[in-house]
Amino acid sequence: MSTVRLLASALAAFWLGLLTLMPVDRVAHAQSYEAKLPDDLASHPALCERVPCTEVFPGAQAFSARMGQPPYVEAYGEADPQQPGKRRLLGYVMLSTDITDTPAYSGKPVVTLIGMDLQGRYVGVKVLKHSEPILLLGIPEKALVDFNNQYLGKSVKDTIEVGPSRPDENVLGVDAISGATVTVIAQNQVMQLSGSAVARQVGIIAPTVREPARFVEHKRRYNWSELEQMGAVQRLRVMPEQVGLDRSPEPFIELWFGDLNHPDTGRSLIGERGFENLHDQLKPGDNAFFVIRTAGQESFKGSGFVRGGLYDRIQVKQGADAFTFRDLDYLNLYGLEADGAPSSTESGIFIIRKGAFSAAHPWRLAFLGNRVDRATGHRSFATFEARYWLPDELLQGGRPVVQEPEAPWVRIWKSRAVEIALFVALLVAVTVVYALRDQLTRRSTHKNKWPVNAFKYSAWALSITFVGFGVMAQPSITQVLTWFHSLLFQWTWSLFLSDPFIFVFWIFIIVTVFLFGRGLFCGWMCPFGSLSEAIYKVAGKIGLKRWQRRVPQRLHDRLKWLKYAIFFGLLVVSMFSMGLAEVLAEVEPFKTTFLVGITNRSWPYGLFVAAILGLSIFIERPYCKYICPLGASLAMPSTFRWFGLRRKQDCNSCKACAVGCGAQAIDADGRIDHRECLHCLDCMVLYTDEKGCPPLAKERKRRERDGLLITPIGRDGYYIPLTVIPAVSQVSAKAAQGPDPRMPTPPAQPWPGGRAPGVRGLWQELVHHLWPWSRDGWQNQRALAYAGLSLALAATAAWVLAADGRLSASAIIGWWFGWSVYEVLIRMQGKRVVKDGPWWRARYREANWMDMLSYVGFKNLLIGATLFLLLKSLGALA
Repeated sequence: MSTVRLLASALAAFWLGLLTLMPVDRVAHAQSYEAKLPDDLASHPALCERVPCTEVFPGAQAFSARMGQPPYVEAYGEADPQQPGKRRLLGYVMLSTDITDTPAYSGKPVVTLIGMDLQGRYVGVKVLKHSEPILLLGIPEKALVDFNNQYLGKSVKDTIEVGPSRPDENVLGVDAISGATVTVIAQNQVMQLSGSAVARQVGIIAPTVREPARFVEHKRRYNWSELEQMGAVQRLRVMPEQVGLDRSPEPFIELWFGDLNHPDTGRSLIGERGFENLHDQLKPGDNAFFVIRTAGQESFKGSGFVRGGLYDRIQVKQGADAFTFRDLDYLNLYGLEADGAPSSTESGIFIIRKGAFSAAHPWRLAFLGNRVDRATGHRSFATFEARYWLPDELLQGGRPVVQEPEAPWVRIWKSRAVEIALFVALLVAVTVVYALRDQLTRRSTHKNKWPVNAFKYSAWALSITFVGFGVMAQPSITQVLTWFHSLLFQWTWSLFLSDPFIFVFWIFIIVTVFLFGRGLFCGWMCPFGSLSEAIYKVAGKIGLKRWQRRVPQRLHDRLKWLKYAIFFGLLVVSMFSMGLAEVLAEVEPFKTTFLVGITNRSWPYGLFVAAILGLSIFIERPYCKYICPLGASLAMPSTFRWFGLRRKQDCNSCKACAVGCGAQAIDADGRIDHRECLHCLDCMVLYTDEKGCPPLAKERKRRERDGLLITPIGRDGYYIPLTVIPAVSQVSAKAAQGPDPRMPTPPAQPWPGGRAPGVRGLWQELVHHLWPWSRDGWQNQRALAYAGLSLALAATAAWVLAADGRLSASAIIGWWFGWSVYEVLIRMQGKRVVKDGPWWRARYREANWMDMLSYVGFKNLLIGATLFLLLKSLGALA
């Protein structure tokens, strides 16, 4: 019981200290985490009455109202002696969410106030609000302040990237925040997009010069369908849920737009007379395009043009340039003449009067609006864009070659290409070595395990130094929760690609978990697990082995379920609050150990890590076996790994492997629990060790006594039978009568006579996975079956209601979860069977509760994710 007390004390001390210091930390160090901002921050004309502009522009004595598009304010100093009655202009202040809604790791933007002088140098940066849970407890918020301070004195004209400077490419580097890579990449994008947008408006950055379009005229008229097919007209559609309103099949706004400069498209859209009249009003270098609203009640003209002649709802963006429109840039459009053109409720022609624009280059129509956070009611800036590029056949020489700016994640992959290549090589090497484990274990004995351990210990060393402390690629349960939410709600590739090491590592983890189980990652490549195991091994070598103990098997069999409870608890909490789940995920010591450092965190974190690593001196991998929620999340799909470790019939009566199993994953019948196995391979070494494996040693001695040939050991773990004399069974009588340890549970068959061949067999499998009731259960437990069928119909109705826009995603998950719980219960009553090994084989076995929970949970997750993605691709789910 001392082990339980130590484990409970460590957890209790950690959570007590965490809960004690949490209010202090949140006030002292996380003042902008989910901070309350003024409700009218996005719309109030006097921005600096709502936010502390003086903090980002020291020396400024007054500020203007919002001006320009996107908006900014001017910062003024003392009175200008050359212009009586006016103050001297010092620079500009901008609110990031007025310009860009670039999401950070939380999926929400970091609301930032930025000051810039007349030369385009950043003079102040202040984060007003963020939703990054890692900056609440994991990493002090001061780290983000220090990151932002790196921009002070740098110019908006500079090319700034997260990472090392590259003087030969004129790139200025800023240091990242360890463990918050995605957050700082998003913040760097916010700084540069905000600064350059204002700098172009005020003339600090000169507009880009693009070659004007040279058209190929085919002298033909196109109908609307032809224009749509060739891409000469495009649609921008915004649904109510995208702006935080209740779901509805009716769009918030639906716009169609297109080019009116090309003679063929212009004449097709507005007719011969309309085209001639339009171009009579255009000056050289002017470009015109049309916009019509075909659905929705929202106006694309907005209300700004009524007050000040400004169309504040739409912009045109080309490269880094943004073009806004006033009343003088607008002409009435009374309808489109192309055959089949949709009817419109609002229409107009807009003119771009700046030479930086070229109709030959791609551009984007942006609809500007506010998104309402349904949880808080706060409004934030939102931009919805649709891309347009004149068809290739309408331009002389075709479309020009355009160098689009690389996405931030692409630059990260390029800048760390060597480290990524080394990391990939390490993962591939470990996978290949492990795949060849049979050859390695055959060369090892229980007294000389170095053919295996040389590779395993090298993997541990590289995992701790290079993976953990070097590139800081320690996977975490928070990534599992984030991927789970993204799979169900909104998958964003750029979010996960922003951290290449974590991305690559998860590919390795997913592949190897389904091939071999969780043990290859947990036992060989997890940095914290490797550190814990290394401490245990070193402690044994330096004289502490006498105090090292195994947890009693009965106690171990109870404690191992704790990690699953922690995992499911975090999963449930995350459905209500990802922020709270991130806080509770501090039960993982990874962040403290590798990302932030013990010395940079409050005492509960350091105490927790010290307790876990201290306990590792006396107990092998206590955290991995009993607490780790990441291990629990990987253990569930390990139930269906394709390739397991070898067992022989005699393993059910021989305890040699079980005694030496550090993970305590071998039960009394010699069966390996692959959810708990950490793949130390000690049992595989004994499997072919003719002196260490008792059944082999017994057979070897018999052959030596009788003067018989010692044949090689076959794949079944026994000597190859002799052919010159009748074969003698090498399996003991006791073992032959016992259970088969090669299967985690006794074999079973869902269908009498086995699965049918061909298409009929596939149909049997499909019915087995989708219909949880057995024939006997349906007849004998009719009430329970009808209740389950009603629940299934209700869950199906939930999907139909979701597709119709009358049910939220969280409600669907609730119904789906309820159905899954019922399915586990009903299958354990009548269909207590799961598949073992590769899916294409018809090998089944009896299921215990954890087998069934893993099977139903994983199956329904895949079905649910598929339905979510299907509904979202059809635009039928928020």
